[in-house]
This record gives sequence, structure tokens and C-alpha cells, in this order.
Amino acid sequence: MSFTILVAPSGFKESLSVNDVTRAISAGVRSALPAARVLEAPMVDGGEGFTKALVNATKGTLHKAIVTGPVGCPVTAFFGMMGGGGPRTAVLEMAAAAGLSLVPKDRRNPGRTTSYGVGELILRALDHGADRILIGCGDSGINDGGAGMAQALGARLLDVDGQEIGFGGYELSRIAEIDPSEIDTRLADVSIDVAVNWHNVLLGPNGVARVFGPQKGATPDQVDALETGLERYADLIHQTTGLDLGQSNGSGASGGLGTGLVAFAGATLHPRFDIVMQYLRFDDMLDKADLVITAEGSLDGQSPYGKVPCEVARRARDQGIQTIALAGTIGKGVHETLDNGIDAFASIIKRPCSLDEAIHKGEKLLRRAAEDAMRMMIVGIRLTDRPVPVPAQKPLHALG
Repeated sequence: MSFTILVAPSGFKESLSVNDVTRAISAGVRSALPAARVLEAPMVDGGEGFTKALVNATKGTLHKAIVTGPVGCPVTAFFGMMGGGGPRTAVLEMAAAAGLSLVPKDRRNPGRTTSYGVGELILRALDHGADRILIGCGDSGINDGGAGMAQALGARLLDVDGQEIGFGGYELSRIAEIDPSEIDTRLADVSIDVAVNWHNVLLGPNGVARVFGPQKGATPDQVDALETGLERYADLIHQTTGLDLGQSNGSGASGGLGTGLVAFAGATLHPRFDIVMQYLRFDDMLDKADLVITAEGSLDGQSPYGKVPCEVARRARDQGIQTIALAGTIGKGVHETLDNGIDAFASIIKRPCSLDEAIHKGEKLLRRAAEDAMRMMIVGIRLTDRPVPVPAQKPLHALG
């Protein structure tokens, strides 16, 4: 059987990089279908892998930078300078400076973590002469609305005594005044485009604190405190800049960093795949594919809202191509993905095991799951190729 199969997964957060996932699935496909042509399109969504993917796609360069990490300690982060013509463009992912993977598991309190290092990365890009900056939002470990980032850029967030507030989402309820007068003036001369989950908003029942706070370790009481702080923060941004961002598309991206980037860096937010697809050759490869296999660590009712599997699958469905999704876990509401491009899904975990074991064996599990999916597909194809047996009819004299 000769098929062209496009492997277009996301990474498995805190387990496998998108390149690891792509290689494992491709190996599984080839085990079942040695003659298959396998095309690889590792998909990045603004989170981990965004910078390297765009640097590699444009033959750019990667640069290390020591910045303030999400818990206030120095971390080694990085940004890229993209190749090609046009404006001198820097690319960075907020996860390199304030990602969840940089927050120790015993310190996962989003009320205390900061986006300060993201601002420092932006300054490093300016130091390298960037005329344009692309920023990927995803995989964050923060919930400070980009306040720390704003402080790094020079904004002053003051309490009632005129003193700078500290780091973290809990501090936002203490802000009495925002003074933007000392923000780095170089920002006025660059364009900043940000790849975000367009469905994420800052405030309310669908806001970043209530939807993502618990995933980052917040208790119900802490979620309420974070929401209160973000409401105060949004009100003061409105008073200071005239921007009402609480319900704007993308304003809740990466713990509200989208809001801070618009308010303090003059950034423009974009649906993240509108940015990514400009640089990855996904559409060209899709035109050649007979089947798409995508994957993500978790597939559930949130997947249709800006997650890689459904974004990939919708594009495939528009071209009349079917998509199989593999996932580490299958969660509540997963059947909604079937109305959003996915044609079939399966968990890579076939027997009960601990999270640590699943992470440790993730590559092997993915490879086997991809092979199993292909073998099931082969069975289905062979069944459709067989003539359907027609029952022999009894002679008329035998009837009645």
C-alpha cells in the first residue's frame, strides 16, 4: 500500500518536544507501512518550540540570554534572529522566560510567579537591533497579566504609597497607579506581533484566572484573588491608556500576557496559527497528503478552542483529508473534536500506569500507538476492497 501521510503534532508538555513526538509517530507509521511516504510538519502554537521552529524555517540564528525566571531566580533563556529578507526580525517565546516548565512543582502558585523575564527578552531583542519582534504565547507558568513584563520594560506599577508593587498576580490588587512614562522609547520604533490563542480572554468566567489558574496550581480561593487583581489591573490600564482589554480576543493569552503586551509594548495580537503558518510549509505538505496524523498530550473539550489537533484537522477537512489524533489522555468533552475536524482519536496509553511511567515511556507509547492506528487503517481498507457477499436467494418454489 502506498500512501502519503502527513505527521503534524504538537509537543507533549513537560514530556516530549514536538520534534520528539513527530519522530516517534513517523517511526510507528513506517513500522506498519514501510512503503508509505511520510511528511513531517512539527506544529508549534506559540509555546515551547516556537522560536526554534521559526529560526530553523528561516535559517536564522539563536541567542542565549540570562533573564529573571518565573519564580524570581535567573534562568538561561533564548531568542532568535530570523533569516531572510525584510525587516530585521527577532522571535521569542514567553515560555523560555516564564514557562510552566521553569516553575518547580512545589512552587506552582500562579499568584507569585512573574513575567519579568519576558520583558528582559524583549529588551535583548532590541539590543540586537530588531525592527520587528514576533512573540509566541503558550505554556505559561504565570498569571500576572504581563505586569512583570511591563515593569522590565520600564513601566511603574505603584501602590497607594507610591512604591512599586512586587511580583505576581496577587500583587495586582495593590496597584493604585500606573506610570508608563519610563517605558523604553525604542519600543515606539518597532512592530510587535504576538501569536496567541484567540479564544483566551482576560476576565470573567472564561477568563484566564478561572480557566487556567487551577491548571497552574491555584486553589479556588486563590483563583478568586487572581481574578480580583486582574480586574483592578484592567481598570487601571483602561484609565491610563484608554484601552478596554478585559474581553478582547487574546487578552488572556499566557496568564494575561496578551493584555500587557498590547497595553505597554504597543503589540498587535494575532490568532497564533495565522503567524505560524506563514513560516511552516504545512499547507504545501497538506496538498500532497492522503491522511493526517496529529497529536497532543491531552485531547478534550478544550481542544477545539485553539489547540493544535483541531486547528490541523480543520484545515485537513477543508481539503477533504481525514485526520487521526493521538493523545496521552482523553478527557471530558473529547467528542466535540469530532465536530471540529478530527475523524478518529485514540489514547497512547493502553493499560493503567502512573504519570511518571507514561512520561518516561512516552516516545515508545507514541510509536506503538501510531503503528496500531495504521494497522487498523489497513484492515479497514482491505475490508472495503473486498466484494460484499450477497446471500443466495431461495428458489421461488421454496418460498412460503
